[in-house]
Amino acid sequence: MIDLRIEDGVAHVTLANPAKLNVLDEQALRDLDAAYQQAEAAGVRALVLSGEGRGFCAGRDISGVDPREDDVLGYLDGLVTPLMKRMAAFPAPTFAAAQGAALGVGLGLLIATDVVYVAEDAKIGSPFGALGATLDSGGHALLYERLGAHRTLDMIYTGRMLTGAEAVAAGLFSRALPAADLLEQTRSAAQTASRGATAAFVASKSLIEQLRGDRAGLWDSLAQENRAQAALCDTDDYREGFAAFQQKRRPVFRGR
Repeated sequence: MIDLRIEDGVAHVTLANPAKLNVLDEQALRDLDAAYQQAEAAGVRALVLSGEGRGFCAGRDISGVDPREDDVLGYLDGLVTPLMKRMAAFPAPTFAAAQGAALGVGLGLLIATDVVYVAEDAKIGSPFGALGATLDSGGHALLYERLGAHRTLDMIYTGRMLTGAEAVAAGLFSRALPAADLLEQTRSAAQTASRGATAAFVASKSLIEQLRGDRAGLWDSLAQENRAQAALCDTDDYREGFAAFQQKRRPVFRGR
């Protein structure tokens, strides 16, 4: 269900259940968490998350769920939220390539990823009213933050989907690309990032998380930037970057 391949310092994590649009049951979530742990232990300098087939991830696998006995908090609080936190804290740049459906926990996986490229015709939204359920995995926060209350509730009430192109135009994700080019361009971006100054990227990632999660104000964020920059002075990549600039050559970063 979850494939992990590491090549040239980049981890490629693939949701590999295309016949069911890569829906995730409890074991698949555990396997995905384990893949991120393995990639972190391997010291990769970038990670790409993708879904095999025509959809990225259509959410939770409810094919065998009895709603009268469903441990929904065990699934969401016990598995989905810890996985998303692990993904968001991954100590290197992370990228996702999303085509087709990205719904429910599938949308949550994108929310927890640093950079998200989507196919122009991807489907983003909340069809869960038809199940008597609500949007989960951080979807309310993402949509409200980017779309506002009225457009978010319009989507939830009507079940209307955004295309990937519409989602990017609304500021939800990074880029919308033709489906045929999506995975190649995502992998290329990750490979470029893997050759960069990893510590500097992780510092920026932490600063964005403080703005996003803690709602740091301008002056607090500026002070945090200053401390991050001072800490980077002690890294080999910082020294290499300055030396390369002064010597008018391309820097060779080692991720340390």
